[in-house]
Amino acid sequence: MARAFLFVMDSVGIGGAPDAAAFGDEGADTLGHIARECAEGRADDGRSGPLSLPNLCALGIGDAAEVASGAVPPGLSKGAEACFAAGEEVSAGKDTITGHWELAGAPLSQDWHYFPNTRPAFPGALVERLIEAGGLPGILGDEHASGTEIIARLGEESVATGRPIVYTSADSVLQIAAHEEAFGLERLYALCEASREILDDMGLRVGRVIARPFTGEDATTFQRTPNRHDYAVPPPEPTLCDRVVAAGGRTVGIGKIQDIFAGQGVPESLKGPDDMALFTLACGAIRDAGPGDFVFANFVQFDSDFGHRRDPAGYARHLEAFDARLPEALSLLQPGDLLLIVADHGNDPTWTGTDHTRERVPVLCAGPDVAPGNHGVVRFADVAETLAAHLGLAPGRHGEPFLPLPARKSPR
Repeated sequence: MARAFLFVMDSVGIGGAPDAAAFGDEGADTLGHIARECAEGRADDGRSGPLSLPNLCALGIGDAAEVASGAVPPGLSKGAEACFAAGEEVSAGKDTITGHWELAGAPLSQDWHYFPNTRPAFPGALVERLIEAGGLPGILGDEHASGTEIIARLGEESVATGRPIVYTSADSVLQIAAHEEAFGLERLYALCEASREILDDMGLRVGRVIARPFTGEDATTFQRTPNRHDYAVPPPEPTLCDRVVAAGGRTVGIGKIQDIFAGQGVPESLKGPDDMALFTLACGAIRDAGPGDFVFANFVQFDSDFGHRRDPAGYARHLEAFDARLPEALSLLQPGDLLLIVADHGNDPTWTGTDHTRERVPVLCAGPDVAPGNHGVVRFADVAETLAAHLGLAPGRHGEPFLPLPARKSPR
């Protein structure tokens, strides 16, 4: 029986979204602009020369970029034996939760609530209830901000006063940052749980409340820790994760997958401090996977450490580090296995602001039985249905399989 694996390179967009202008992102191209920065010598901080992604190129990332945006990014090549497509999102959002839900077969039918880019950003009644629920002397922030920037700016005051930093972004999120020791990690989690309940009670359809713990002595040494935790709205309908479990298989989440789906359909979760540790865990999960199992991995640092921080050189280095690890995963694939490598949105580090960008994404297909082919533009939900068909699951409500797999199983 088949096994299925889905790796999400968080934010590695390839441009070309037909509705990018509606999001203020016309012309955004995460991979293309990083490659251009490298080719023109503007991304040489700790690396040099053109962007080098030999393994991703062999899988078709250059081909997928050409489908999405009309050109292979500078320095990249096409894959002679690649099986690829460009993925296009239909949901009205460009955030992590929306992209992952749609990749798992549940497009967003109702848009999220977003907080205005004003100061204060949050309704007064919400802030009052947060302060009361947490027994707080007040809050700091109450604005749109980059997480690392606002912690550096307000972290010392937060530690001194006991007031957590509450902020948001262009995504549908409420984020709370507090010092892991001075404020307390469990206290931060409890405050985020209470915040989730308050938002739901107020009818504010906010996708995620995110706990953002940090450590350090002062603004020069503060850093966020791996103990981030997301409190998400559950998906509105069963996803591929649920369908695998219902059929008797295992869904194993790597990284923040379990948080993104509010635990729904993802009973097993493996977490690590960074993407390289997560890649090791993902390889271990591939080794351990049995017939009918599904391993769903998110690699977040592309987005969190380099996209939001508008760091093309750092993003390039991380792409090259991820590329260098790919042969480990590919060597573990057995006959009957299917690995799809995708992204959930863009986050062009050369773009204005600090937010995600609306883009198409690569859809790269690997496995001993996968035939080369250009599958053009597919929908995110087609990714879910391709994996479902590979596992022999009954069709879902959204999307269609795009791979003509020769060993397709009949529905269980």
